[in-house]
Amino acid sequence: MDLPGLTALFVLIGYLLGGVPFGVVISKAMGLPDPRTVGSKNVGFTNVLRVSGKPAGILTLIGDMGKGWVMGFAATQLLQDEWAILLVALAPFLGHLFSPFLKFKGGKGVATALGSVLGVAPLIGLLLLVAWIGSVAISRYSSGGALTAFGLFPIIAALARPTGPFILFSLLVTGLIVIKHKGNIERLWKGTESKMGQGRPG
Repeated sequence: MDLPGLTALFVLIGYLLGGVPFGVVISKAMGLPDPRTVGSKNVGFTNVLRVSGKPAGILTLIGDMGKGWVMGFAATQLLQDEWAILLVALAPFLGHLFSPFLKFKGGKGVATALGSVLGVAPLIGLLLLVAWIGSVAISRYSSGGALTAFGLFPIIAALARPTGPFILFSLLVTGLIVIKHKGNIERLWKGTESKMGQGRPG
């Protein structure tokens, strides 16, 4: 059985790591606009890509996915209890959504969630990544791709890893992503959401 103190330590580390706003850090390091002040004012990959270009956007994506993957993978290697592993994997996602470095505000969590899932369940994570990329390639909506991928997450979890902890993990992650995309869902419904490559961020 995993020691509660060890799990708690990993959760804290994961939350603090998840709270690092790579979009802000990378933009400032490259002398680019702070994503919190331009475009959709979101710190994530899509807004950075739109307002600062591909290099900054790709680095932000790698950073945001990486912090989720690092904690998810580390948890699978160092812990045994599934509840503990998934709690640690959830921590960077929550840190990204509610960053202690941004007054408990943050991004929408898609890249970090993908990283966390890749860390604890690589095959499922790859399926979500393919669904996300495929949906964006077809529709050109970044938000639509995210909602499609994570809308499938509980279904894939129930089929590929039907354990109580993992299904609950999938539902919680999906629910928070849907909540964070409320404005995007409204714009998609109205047909006013921006597509990838358009100048006006959504």
